[in-house]
Amino acid sequence: MCLALLVILLHCSSLKAREVFTINKVEIRADPSLQVPNGDALTILCIADISKSGNFMIEHHFTFFKDGRILSDITSLQNRTEYKIPAARFADTGEYVCMVKAKEKKKKSEVMLVKVTGLPKPKLTALKNMVTEGEELVLKCEVPEEAPPLTFTFQKLLTPGGPVTRTKKELEKNFTTIEIPVEPGDKILRFQCIASVYSAHGMQESAPSDVELVTVVEPFSTPALVIEPSLNVTEGDNVKLVCRVVVRNYDIEIIIQKDKVILNSTRGQNTLTYFTKVSMQDNGNYTCKVELGSVSKEKTVNMVVTELFSKPELIHSAKMIDEGDWLQLQCKVKGLLPVTKISIKTRYLGKDNLLNDSSSFITKAHVNNTATYICTAEINGIIKESDPVKINVYAPVSIPQLWIVPSVRDVILGRAIRFQCQSMYGTPPITYKFFRGNKTVNSSQIFNKLPAEFRDKPTEVGVEQYSCEASNHHSHIRKRSRELNITVIAPVGKVNLISVPKREVEDGKGISFRCYVETGSLPINFKLLKQNNRKPISEDTKMDTEVIWYKETWSKQDSGEYFCEASNPTNIVQRSDVISINVILASWQKVLIALFVLVIIVILGCGGCCWYLWKKRKAKHPSIEMSGSAGVTNSAGVKLEPRQNSDGQYYPGYMDDSENHMKATDENKDSGENRYSKIESCPDAT
Repeated sequence: MCLALLVILLHCSSLKAREVFTINKVEIRADPSLQVPNGDALTILCIADISKSGNFMIEHHFTFFKDGRILSDITSLQNRTEYKIPAARFADTGEYVCMVKAKEKKKKSEVMLVKVTGLPKPKLTALKNMVTEGEELVLKCEVPEEAPPLTFTFQKLLTPGGPVTRTKKELEKNFTTIEIPVEPGDKILRFQCIASVYSAHGMQESAPSDVELVTVVEPFSTPALVIEPSLNVTEGDNVKLVCRVVVRNYDIEIIIQKDKVILNSTRGQNTLTYFTKVSMQDNGNYTCKVELGSVSKEKTVNMVVTELFSKPELIHSAKMIDEGDWLQLQCKVKGLLPVTKISIKTRYLGKDNLLNDSSSFITKAHVNNTATYICTAEINGIIKESDPVKINVYAPVSIPQLWIVPSVRDVILGRAIRFQCQSMYGTPPITYKFFRGNKTVNSSQIFNKLPAEFRDKPTEVGVEQYSCEASNHHSHIRKRSRELNITVIAPVGKVNLISVPKREVEDGKGISFRCYVETGSLPINFKLLKQNNRKPISEDTKMDTEVIWYKETWSKQDSGEYFCEASNPTNIVQRSDVISINVILASWQKVLIALFVLVIIVILGCGGCCWYLWKKRKAKHPSIEMSGSAGVTNSAGVKLEPRQNSDGQYYPGYMDDSENHMKATDENKDSGENRYSKIESCPDAT
């Protein structure tokens, strides 16, 4: 029994060990094809090719992917399965993959690209089938079968310039709405829409939707504008403009205008009238405009006005008249009818002043007659005026005056001079000419009573003559000023200072300074100054370009640095370079000092010699003086000590000298004793 069980277990183990399989291949297919029309059924097949070691069952797990996302998971004992799409849409276009997993083994198919062509026809709906001009119409276009994003294109059909399109994109919805304004003149509106979609695999566009019809109702008709009595009228005729409109109980506004000028208006009425007496200015286009909200309709007619008489012409003798001449004006009018009234007027700042109620005017001209003149004519109630004419009456200029600003006698060479020239009388504008001698320097026109201003820069030293001339539009008179003489002076140029002798002078002797300028107008003021001393040492004004100063006696205190300043009536001061003057000793002072030094040297030499001889003599005889003094006695017969006088007093220094002498002679005692023996034997001999 045990043996039988063992055999059975071994058999089962061998069977289990033989359940070996491998996934050879996973295949994916599309039925009916890889390209499917939109709305058709689409089946995705997944087939697993598996090899097994025996006849045993395996559970298969099928996973379908589209563009990397899982579509479906199916478990089956069969080696194939399918994923069905009843109606394929563009959103089903993409890359499909099938993966098969059996136990611990799995394998994927190759990528299969499936394309769904076309889009379903969109559905277009108008929220209202009847609208009014100026109203906003709402349209809705949708593709319920497709998924966003979608692009919708709306078309307004049968327009004069072709279909009007508007496009709108929807990223999250499969429908969209737009608002379209209803334009004046629209009767029946026709709309359709098209849907399109874009993806990485291409673009598809739907067929146009069915046409949606919308009826437009007019709130009011196009106005009618009538001109009575006719479109062709004559100046002075009374004209009536009538604008009529058919309205359906709306609060409309009617306006009559010429060009951009509103002539009359009304609200809530269906008729508007405008009356006028026409002139040539009324010739042109007239418009009747009817408005309600954003709806506006208009009618324009052209009215032709025939001229009754021409614009008057003001004839004048001249626009510029000399004072005292005749001013003549005449107003001429051309027309079929006689002139009812004619006038000549002056105009100032928009205000007219009546001058004469006739066609002509004449007077002797005065400056007060300078004005703007017009003439007016009236026929049958129509008044016309001529073009304005500006007439100027000119009084002659007076003799001008010329002066310098500021007033000076002399001017400096190279500096600009400011002149002013003015005629006290004369009608502006006045033209001034400025002359240097007979040469014109400049000119200026002045439009008021102020003087003309000129500038000139003299280039030569001497006397310059200037004058000016004044004139205006007076036909004859031109007047010139008196000549103005101007003295042009030059400032001093470089200043030089020299001295004789140069740099050094003996004490007590004199020195000469020469200060001169290279250029400059006379007279010239010269100053000699010492450095750091404001007060001049010498000052002279000369009608010459140089000056010489001489100082006879100089002392040591006069040493220092000197310079020269020069100026003339220009008041421009120029300074020379600084020169140094050093005062030295005179010759006799040097000799005297030398003699004095020599005497001092001689005295010192003699003194030194005497002292030397004395010292020498003292050094040779010290023992003799000591021996001789031992035998001296006073009057009483008392023996005196050495260096002691007859009264017994000691000479100063005795003790010191004797002590020193004794010290000096101790070393040679034997020889000293021999000398003293010889001196003591001298009295006996005598």
